[in-house]
Amino acid sequence: MKVLHTSDWHLGQQFYEHHRANEHQQFFNWLIDTLFSEKIDLLLVAGDIYHTATPPASSENQLYQFIKDAKKRCPALQIVIIAGNHDSANRIMAAKPLLAQFDTHVVGRFDVSAPDDVVIRINTDSVNAHIVAMPFLRASDVTSLSNTDNGHDYAQGIAKAYQLSSECALKDKPMTTPLIIMGHLHAKGGDISSDSERNLIIGGEESVTAQIFSSQASYVALGHLHKAQKVAKSDTIRYSGTPMPMSFSERNYKHQVCVVEFTTNSSKHVEVTVNPLYIPRATEVILLPEGECVPVEQLCEQISNLDLSNYNQAPYLRVKLSAGDTDTTFREQIEKALENKTVQFCGIERVRQINKQQNNPVFEDLSQVEMLNPQTLLEQAFATNKDMAGQSVPIELKTLLNDLLSELAEQQQ
Repeated sequence: MKVLHTSDWHLGQQFYEHHRANEHQQFFNWLIDTLFSEKIDLLLVAGDIYHTATPPASSENQLYQFIKDAKKRCPALQIVIIAGNHDSANRIMAAKPLLAQFDTHVVGRFDVSAPDDVVIRINTDSVNAHIVAMPFLRASDVTSLSNTDNGHDYAQGIAKAYQLSSECALKDKPMTTPLIIMGHLHAKGGDISSDSERNLIIGGEESVTAQIFSSQASYVALGHLHKAQKVAKSDTIRYSGTPMPMSFSERNYKHQVCVVEFTTNSSKHVEVTVNPLYIPRATEVILLPEGECVPVEQLCEQISNLDLSNYNQAPYLRVKLSAGDTDTTFREQIEKALENKTVQFCGIERVRQINKQQNNPVFEDLSQVEMLNPQTLLEQAFATNKDMAGQSVPIELKTLLNDLLSELAEQQQ
Protein backbone atom coordinates (compact mmCIF):
# COMPACT_ATOMS: atom_id res chain seq x y z
CA MET A 1 0.00 0.00 0.00
CA LYS A 2 1.28 3.44 -0.92
CA VAL A 3 0.20 6.56 0.94
CA LEU A 4 0.78 10.23 0.14
CA HIS A 5 0.85 12.62 3.10
CA THR A 6 0.30 16.36 2.57
CA SER A 7 -1.09 19.23 4.65
CA ASP A 8 -1.56 22.96 5.12
CA TRP A 9 -2.87 23.88 1.69
CA HIS A 10 -4.38 27.16 2.93
CA LEU A 11 -6.77 27.47 0.00
CA GLY A 12 -8.04 31.02 -0.35
CA GLN A 13 -4.93 32.68 1.02
CA GLN A 14 -4.19 36.16 -0.26
CA PHE A 15 -0.48 36.75 -0.33
CA TYR A 16 -0.15 40.48 0.40
CA GLU A 17 -3.42 41.02 -1.48
CA HIS A 18 -2.41 38.77 -4.37
CA HIS A 19 -4.77 35.86 -5.04
CA ARG A 20 -3.12 32.43 -5.14
CA ALA A 21 -5.84 30.30 -6.75
CA ASN A 22 -3.68 29.78 -9.84
CA GLU A 23 -0.73 28.57 -7.73
CA HIS A 24 -2.97 26.17 -5.84
CA GLN A 25 -4.38 24.85 -9.10
CA GLN A 26 -0.89 24.19 -10.44
CA PHE A 27 -0.13 22.31 -7.23
CA PHE A 28 -3.31 20.27 -7.62
CA ASN A 29 -2.42 19.45 -11.23
CA TRP A 30 1.01 18.26 -10.08
CA LEU A 31 -0.51 16.33 -7.18
CA ILE A 32 -2.98 14.47 -9.39
CA ASP A 33 -0.17 13.55 -11.80
CA THR A 34 1.87 12.34 -8.82
CA LEU A 35 -0.99 10.29 -7.38
CA PHE A 36 -1.27 8.56 -10.75
CA SER A 37 2.43 8.08 -11.53
CA GLU A 38 3.29 6.90 -8.00
CA LYS A 39 0.24 4.61 -7.91
CA ILE A 40 -0.93 6.09 -4.61
CA ASP A 41 -3.69 4.17 -2.83
CA LEU A 42 -4.42 6.57 0.04
CA LEU A 43 -4.16 10.37 0.25
CA LEU A 44 -3.87 11.94 3.72
CA VAL A 45 -4.47 15.67 4.16
CA ALA A 46 -3.49 16.72 7.70
CA GLY A 47 -5.45 19.92 8.22
CA ASP A 48 -5.57 23.60 7.30
CA ILE A 49 -7.32 22.90 4.04
CA TYR A 50 -8.45 26.52 3.97
CA HIS A 51 -6.68 29.68 5.09
CA THR A 52 -9.68 30.98 7.04
CA ALA A 53 -12.73 29.50 8.74
CA THR A 54 -14.91 31.24 6.14
CA PRO A 55 -13.16 30.62 2.81
CA PRO A 56 -14.55 32.06 -0.41
CA ALA A 57 -16.87 29.81 -2.40
CA SER A 58 -14.25 29.63 -5.14
CA SER A 59 -11.84 27.92 -2.72
CA GLU A 60 -14.43 25.35 -1.69
CA ASN A 61 -15.18 24.70 -5.36
CA GLN A 62 -11.45 24.28 -5.99
CA LEU A 63 -11.22 21.60 -3.28
CA TYR A 64 -14.25 19.69 -4.55
CA GLN A 65 -13.06 19.87 -8.14
CA PHE A 66 -9.66 18.53 -7.09
CA ILE A 67 -11.29 15.55 -5.37
CA LYS A 68 -13.46 14.89 -8.41
CA ASP A 69 -10.49 15.12 -10.80
CA ALA A 70 -8.28 12.97 -8.56
CA LYS A 71 -10.90 10.23 -8.38
CA LYS A 72 -11.44 10.35 -12.12
CA ARG A 73 -7.71 9.86 -12.72
CA CYS A 74 -7.27 7.36 -9.85
CA PRO A 75 -10.62 5.57 -9.36
CA ALA A 76 -9.44 3.36 -6.47
CA LEU A 77 -7.99 6.27 -4.48
CA GLN A 78 -9.13 6.71 -0.88
CA ILE A 79 -8.84 10.18 0.73
CA VAL A 80 -8.81 11.21 4.40
CA ILE A 81 -9.05 14.88 5.41
CA ILE A 82 -8.93 16.36 8.92
CA ALA A 83 -9.70 19.92 10.02
CA GLY A 84 -6.85 22.18 11.14
CA ASN A 85 -6.85 25.25 13.37
CA HIS A 86 -7.54 27.50 10.36
CA ASP A 87 -10.56 25.41 9.33
CA SER A 88 -14.14 25.49 10.53
CA ALA A 89 -15.04 22.06 11.85
CA ASN A 90 -18.68 22.61 10.94
CA ARG A 91 -17.83 23.66 7.39
CA ILE A 92 -15.56 20.65 6.90
CA MET A 93 -18.23 18.27 8.21
CA ALA A 94 -21.06 19.84 6.20
CA ALA A 95 -19.66 18.30 3.02
CA LYS A 96 -19.18 14.84 4.56
CA PRO A 97 -22.17 13.09 2.87
CA LEU A 98 -21.24 14.52 -0.52
CA LEU A 99 -17.54 13.70 -0.25
CA ALA A 100 -18.31 10.16 0.92
CA GLN A 101 -19.53 9.50 -2.63
CA PHE A 102 -15.92 10.07 -3.74
CA ASP A 103 -14.35 7.75 -1.13
CA THR A 104 -13.31 10.85 0.83
CA HIS A 105 -13.49 10.65 4.62
CA VAL A 106 -13.57 13.94 6.55
CA VAL A 107 -13.24 14.50 10.30
CA GLY A 108 -13.86 17.95 11.74
CA ARG A 109 -14.25 17.51 15.49
CA PHE A 110 -13.36 15.11 18.31
CA ASP A 111 -16.09 14.05 20.75
CA VAL A 112 -14.80 12.83 24.12
CA SER A 113 -17.86 10.61 24.53
CA ALA A 114 -17.30 8.95 21.14
CA PRO A 115 -13.53 8.61 20.50
CA ASP A 116 -14.17 5.88 17.91
CA ASP A 117 -15.75 8.50 15.62
CA VAL A 118 -12.30 9.71 14.56
CA VAL A 119 -11.17 6.17 13.70
CA ILE A 120 -11.49 5.35 10.01
CA ARG A 121 -11.23 1.73 8.99
CA ILE A 122 -10.57 1.16 5.31
CA ASN A 123 -10.46 -2.31 3.81
CA THR A 124 -10.54 -2.33 0.02
CA ASP A 125 -8.61 -4.22 -2.63
CA SER A 126 -5.80 -1.64 -2.43
CA VAL A 127 -6.14 -0.01 1.01
CA ASN A 128 -6.06 -1.84 4.31
CA ALA A 129 -5.54 0.52 7.26
CA HIS A 130 -6.92 1.75 10.55
CA ILE A 131 -6.54 5.52 10.73
CA VAL A 132 -6.85 7.74 13.80
CA ALA A 133 -7.92 10.88 11.95
CA MET A 134 -7.57 13.34 14.81
CA PRO A 135 -8.51 16.92 13.85
CA PHE A 136 -7.12 20.01 15.56
CA LEU A 137 -8.10 19.88 19.22
CA ARG A 138 -9.25 23.08 20.87
CA ALA A 139 -9.06 23.38 24.64
CA SER A 140 -12.84 23.13 24.83
CA ASP A 141 -12.74 19.79 22.98
CA VAL A 142 -10.69 18.14 25.73
CA THR A 143 -11.82 20.03 28.85
CA SER A 144 -13.02 16.90 30.62
CA LEU A 145 -9.72 15.16 29.83
CA SER A 146 -7.44 17.97 30.95
CA ASN A 147 -8.39 18.45 34.59
CA THR A 148 -5.49 18.33 37.05
CA ASP A 149 -5.00 19.43 40.67
CA ASN A 150 -3.46 22.64 39.30
CA GLY A 151 -6.19 23.43 36.78
CA HIS A 152 -6.51 22.49 33.13
CA ASP A 153 -3.55 20.92 31.33
CA TYR A 154 -4.20 21.20 27.60
CA ALA A 155 -1.31 18.91 26.64
CA GLN A 156 -2.64 16.23 28.97
CA GLY A 157 -6.06 16.54 27.37
CA ILE A 158 -4.56 16.03 23.92
CA ALA A 159 -2.57 13.01 25.10
CA LYS A 160 -5.68 11.37 26.56
CA ALA A 161 -7.69 12.05 23.39
CA TYR A 162 -5.06 10.28 21.30
CA GLN A 163 -4.88 7.43 23.83
CA LEU A 164 -8.65 6.84 23.75
CA SER A 165 -8.83 6.93 19.96
CA SER A 166 -5.77 4.74 19.47
CA GLU A 167 -7.22 2.14 21.84
CA CYS A 168 -10.38 2.07 19.72
CA ALA A 169 -8.34 1.65 16.55
CA LEU A 170 -6.20 -1.13 18.02
CA LYS A 171 -9.09 -3.06 19.54
CA ASP A 172 -10.14 -4.70 16.27
CA LYS A 173 -7.03 -4.11 14.13
CA PRO A 174 -5.58 -7.23 12.47
CA MET A 175 -1.86 -7.76 12.99
CA THR A 176 -0.90 -6.98 9.40
CA THR A 177 -3.08 -3.88 9.14
CA PRO A 178 -1.07 -0.64 9.53
CA LEU A 179 -2.12 1.86 12.19
CA ILE A 180 -1.84 5.40 10.84
CA ILE A 181 -2.27 8.40 13.13
CA MET A 182 -3.09 11.86 11.81
CA GLY A 183 -2.93 15.12 13.75
CA HIS A 184 -2.82 18.88 13.44
CA LEU A 185 -0.76 20.23 16.33
CA HIS A 186 2.65 21.50 17.39
CA ALA A 187 4.98 18.72 18.49
CA LYS A 188 7.75 19.91 20.81
CA GLY A 189 10.99 20.68 19.03
CA GLY A 190 9.28 21.37 15.73
CA ASP A 191 10.78 24.22 13.71
CA ILE A 192 8.12 26.89 13.11
CA SER A 193 7.87 29.63 10.52
CA SER A 194 8.51 33.02 12.11
CA ASP A 195 5.55 34.90 10.68
CA SER A 196 2.89 32.55 9.37
CA GLU A 197 2.29 29.97 12.10
CA ARG A 198 0.53 31.39 15.11
CA ASN A 199 0.59 29.68 18.48
CA LEU A 200 -2.41 27.39 18.81
CA ILE A 201 -3.14 28.18 22.46
CA ILE A 202 -0.86 30.11 24.79
CA GLY A 203 2.74 30.29 25.87
CA GLY A 204 3.84 27.08 24.18
CA GLU A 205 1.42 25.08 26.32
CA GLU A 206 -0.02 23.64 23.12
CA SER A 207 3.22 21.79 22.38
CA VAL A 208 3.08 18.04 22.94
CA THR A 209 5.69 15.31 22.85
CA ALA A 210 5.84 12.52 20.30
CA GLN A 211 5.09 10.09 23.16
CA ILE A 212 1.37 10.86 22.86
CA PHE A 213 1.27 8.80 19.67
CA SER A 214 0.82 5.06 20.13
CA SER A 215 4.05 3.10 19.95
CA GLN A 216 2.15 0.72 17.68
CA ALA A 217 1.60 3.40 15.03
CA SER A 218 3.14 2.51 11.69
CA TYR A 219 3.15 6.15 10.57
CA VAL A 220 2.15 9.52 12.05
CA ALA A 221 1.05 12.16 9.51
CA LEU A 222 1.10 15.65 11.00
CA GLY A 223 0.05 19.11 9.91
CA HIS A 224 0.38 22.69 11.23
CA LEU A 225 4.13 23.34 10.98
CA HIS A 226 4.94 24.67 7.54
CA LYS A 227 8.46 23.27 7.32
CA ALA A 228 8.68 19.62 6.31
CA GLN A 229 10.49 17.76 9.08
CA LYS A 230 10.80 14.67 11.22
CA VAL A 231 9.63 14.66 14.84
CA ALA A 232 11.83 13.24 17.61
CA LYS A 233 14.26 12.10 14.89
CA SER A 234 11.74 9.46 13.84
CA ASP A 235 11.50 8.63 10.17
CA THR A 236 7.84 7.66 10.59
CA ILE A 237 6.58 10.74 12.50
CA ARG A 238 6.57 13.67 10.08
CA TYR A 239 5.25 17.04 9.11
CA SER A 240 4.81 17.21 5.35
CA GLY A 241 4.78 21.03 5.41
CA THR A 242 3.04 23.41 3.05
CA PRO A 243 3.02 22.94 -0.74
CA MET A 244 4.27 26.52 -1.27
CA PRO A 245 5.69 29.42 0.79
CA MET A 246 3.01 31.02 2.95
CA SER A 247 5.28 33.89 3.97
CA PHE A 248 8.63 35.37 3.03
CA SER A 249 10.23 33.57 5.96
CA GLU A 250 9.43 30.32 4.17
CA ARG A 251 11.07 31.25 0.88
CA ASN A 252 13.96 28.81 1.37
CA TYR A 253 11.85 25.83 2.48
CA LYS A 254 11.99 22.67 0.37
CA HIS A 255 8.27 22.07 -0.05
CA GLN A 256 7.33 18.43 -0.41
CA VAL A 257 4.86 15.63 0.10
CA CYS A 258 5.73 12.36 1.84
CA VAL A 259 5.23 9.08 0.01
CA VAL A 260 4.88 6.25 2.53
CA GLU A 261 5.00 2.61 1.47
CA PHE A 262 3.78 -0.22 3.69
CA THR A 263 4.84 -3.82 3.13
CA THR A 264 4.38 -6.95 5.22
CA ASN A 265 7.40 -9.21 5.65
CA SER A 266 7.47 -12.96 6.19
CA SER A 267 7.15 -12.46 9.95
CA LYS A 268 3.84 -10.63 9.48
CA HIS A 269 5.53 -7.38 10.54
CA VAL A 270 4.58 -4.14 8.76
CA GLU A 271 7.63 -2.40 7.30
CA VAL A 272 7.49 1.28 6.42
CA THR A 273 9.61 3.37 4.06
CA VAL A 274 9.19 7.14 3.64
CA ASN A 275 10.44 9.21 0.71
CA PRO A 276 9.88 12.94 0.11
CA LEU A 277 8.78 14.17 -3.29
CA TYR A 278 9.64 17.81 -3.91
CA ILE A 279 6.95 20.11 -5.25
CA PRO A 280 7.85 22.41 -8.14
CA ARG A 281 7.40 26.04 -7.14
CA ALA A 282 4.97 27.80 -9.43
CA THR A 283 5.77 31.35 -8.26
CA GLU A 284 9.08 32.39 -6.75
CA VAL A 285 9.31 34.48 -3.57
CA ILE A 286 12.04 37.13 -3.43
CA LEU A 287 13.11 39.37 -0.53
CA LEU A 288 15.58 42.21 -1.13
CA PRO A 289 18.09 42.62 0.28
CA GLU A 290 18.68 39.06 1.48
CA GLY A 291 20.94 40.12 4.34
CA GLU A 292 21.17 43.32 6.35
CA CYS A 293 19.36 46.46 5.24
CA VAL A 294 21.18 48.73 2.82
CA PRO A 295 20.68 52.44 1.97
CA VAL A 296 17.76 53.12 -0.36
CA GLU A 297 20.12 53.87 -3.28
CA GLN A 298 21.73 50.43 -3.02
CA LEU A 299 18.33 48.79 -2.61
CA CYS A 300 17.07 50.42 -5.79
CA GLU A 301 20.19 49.25 -7.58
CA GLN A 302 19.50 45.67 -6.48
CA ILE A 303 15.93 45.97 -7.76
CA SER A 304 17.10 47.35 -11.10
CA ASN A 305 19.63 44.53 -11.48
CA LEU A 306 17.10 41.84 -10.65
CA ASP A 307 17.11 39.25 -13.46
CA LEU A 308 13.58 37.95 -14.02
CA SER A 309 14.23 36.15 -17.30
CA ASN A 310 14.19 32.68 -15.72
CA TYR A 311 10.72 33.00 -14.18
CA ASN A 312 7.69 31.70 -16.06
CA GLN A 313 5.39 33.60 -13.72
CA ALA A 314 5.85 36.99 -12.12
CA PRO A 315 7.54 36.37 -8.74
CA TYR A 316 6.48 37.91 -5.45
CA LEU A 317 8.84 40.68 -4.37
CA ARG A 318 9.06 42.39 -1.02
CA VAL A 319 11.77 44.85 -0.04
CA LYS A 320 13.03 45.90 3.36
CA LEU A 321 14.45 49.23 4.36
CA SER A 322 15.91 50.39 7.63
CA ALA A 323 13.48 52.44 9.70
CA GLY A 324 16.44 54.71 10.38
CA ASP A 325 16.74 55.61 6.69
CA THR A 326 15.49 59.20 6.71
CA ASP A 327 15.28 59.71 2.95
CA THR A 328 11.68 60.87 2.52
CA THR A 329 11.62 59.99 -1.19
CA PHE A 330 12.26 56.26 -0.67
CA ARG A 331 8.82 55.25 -2.00
CA GLU A 332 9.26 57.21 -5.21
CA GLN A 333 12.75 55.81 -5.71
CA ILE A 334 11.59 52.23 -5.17
CA GLU A 335 8.59 52.68 -7.47
CA LYS A 336 10.87 54.02 -10.18
CA ALA A 337 13.23 51.06 -9.80
CA LEU A 338 10.24 48.75 -10.16
CA GLU A 339 9.20 50.24 -13.49
CA ASN A 340 9.17 47.63 -16.25
CA LYS A 341 9.78 44.88 -13.67
CA THR A 342 7.22 42.10 -14.00
CA VAL A 343 6.72 41.26 -10.35
CA GLN A 344 3.88 40.93 -7.87
CA PHE A 345 4.96 43.61 -5.44
CA CYS A 346 4.35 42.88 -1.76
CA GLY A 347 5.28 46.18 -0.23
CA ILE A 348 8.07 47.80 1.76
CA GLU A 349 8.99 46.48 5.17
CA ARG A 350 10.47 49.13 7.48
CA VAL A 351 12.92 47.32 9.72
CA ARG A 352 14.05 48.61 13.09
CA GLN A 353 17.72 48.23 13.84
CA ILE A 354 18.46 45.75 16.61
CA ASN A 355 20.53 47.02 19.47
CA LYS A 356 22.84 44.09 20.20
CA GLN A 357 23.47 45.43 23.71
CA GLN A 358 19.81 45.09 24.60
CA ASN A 359 18.62 41.87 26.18
CA ASN A 360 14.99 42.42 25.24
CA PRO A 361 13.89 41.26 21.79
CA VAL A 362 13.13 43.93 19.21
CA PHE A 363 10.69 43.14 16.44
CA GLU A 364 12.25 43.53 13.03
CA ASP A 365 8.88 43.88 11.34
CA LEU A 366 6.11 45.84 13.04
CA SER A 367 3.57 43.50 11.43
CA GLN A 368 4.94 40.77 13.70
CA VAL A 369 3.60 42.52 16.80
CA GLU A 370 0.35 40.62 16.28
CA MET A 371 2.31 37.38 16.59
CA LEU A 372 2.91 38.06 20.32
CA ASN A 373 1.15 35.31 22.17
CA PRO A 374 -1.16 36.39 25.02
CA GLN A 375 0.77 34.41 27.62
CA THR A 376 3.93 36.40 26.90
CA LEU A 377 1.99 39.67 27.17
CA LEU A 378 0.54 38.56 30.50
CA GLU A 379 3.99 37.69 31.84
CA GLN A 380 5.37 41.02 30.63
CA ALA A 381 2.51 42.84 32.38
CA PHE A 382 3.41 41.12 35.64
CA ALA A 383 7.10 41.86 35.16
CA THR A 384 6.55 45.59 34.58
CA ASN A 385 3.84 46.20 37.18
CA LYS A 386 5.40 47.69 40.33
CA ASP A 387 3.05 45.74 42.60
CA MET A 388 3.62 42.41 40.86
CA ALA A 389 7.25 42.63 39.72
CA GLY A 390 9.13 39.42 40.37
CA GLN A 391 5.97 37.37 40.83
CA SER A 392 5.03 34.51 38.53
CA VAL A 393 1.65 34.52 36.85
CA PRO A 394 -0.83 32.48 38.95
CA ILE A 395 -2.00 29.26 37.31
CA GLU A 396 -5.61 30.35 37.85
CA LEU A 397 -5.03 33.47 35.77
CA LYS A 398 -3.35 31.45 33.02
CA THR A 399 -6.33 29.10 32.97
CA LEU A 400 -8.79 32.00 32.77
CA LEU A 401 -6.87 33.49 29.83
CA ASN A 402 -6.77 30.10 28.14
CA ASP A 403 -10.54 29.66 28.57
CA LEU A 404 -11.19 33.16 27.24
CA LEU A 405 -9.09 32.56 24.13
CA SER A 406 -10.80 29.23 23.52
CA GLU A 407 -14.21 30.89 23.80
CA LEU A 408 -13.18 33.61 21.35
CA ALA A 409 -11.88 30.97 18.92
CA GLU A 410 -15.19 29.11 19.13
CA GLN A 411 -17.12 32.33 18.46
CA GLN A 412 -14.97 33.00 15.39
CA GLN A 413 -15.78 29.52 14.12
